[in-house]
Amino acid sequence: MNAGQTLLEPDDLLRMPDGDRYELIDGVPKEKQMGAESDAIAAGIIGLVRPFVAASKLGLVFGSQTGYQCFPTRPKLVRMPDVSFVTKGRLPGDKAPKGYVTLAPDLAVEVLSPGEFAEELWGKLADYKSAAIRLVWVVSPATRIVQVRRADSSMSELDETGTLSGEDVLPGFTCLVADLFV
Repeated sequence: MNAGQTLLEPDDLLRMPDGDRYELIDGVPKEKQMGAESDAIAAGIIGLVRPFVAASKLGLVFGSQTGYQCFPTRPKLVRMPDVSFVTKGRLPGDKAPKGYVTLAPDLAVEVLSPGEFAEELWGKLADYKSAAIRLVWVVSPATRIVQVRRADSSMSELDETGTLSGEDVLPGFTCLVADLFV
């Protein structure tokens, strides 16, 4: 942050004409890096997860423009996973709020973008862990690997020959990792 720079509140970001392109990191807007390839992969994941969720009425699936303000010790932090899911019964009336979601998603998906630095990713993952997000998928288009991170701190990696599972967050959901990169 530059000296004298005014810190934004989460609602300030909602009022910005292009605010849906930014995360808010402790009051400082940070443009989300997204390339066509990573956006297409995120859209494909939504295309696989949303029908599964809808058929079983499991909850709501959100895209990359949905912000989460669910970090109690950091009120000026808004994160926007590329894909997210919230289990039915957790949101009031099971409806998407007008602004940010103020509870942690059950699943957050990050698709690595060409301009994303390791420090940024580690920061997001630390924030997700602090919010106790139950399941995080980190998808790497370059290596065609998915890293699966769980709230209990366990992790696994799946290459193109593996099968990605929704585990206890999306019970019964599976897809081939290779299908994410088509």
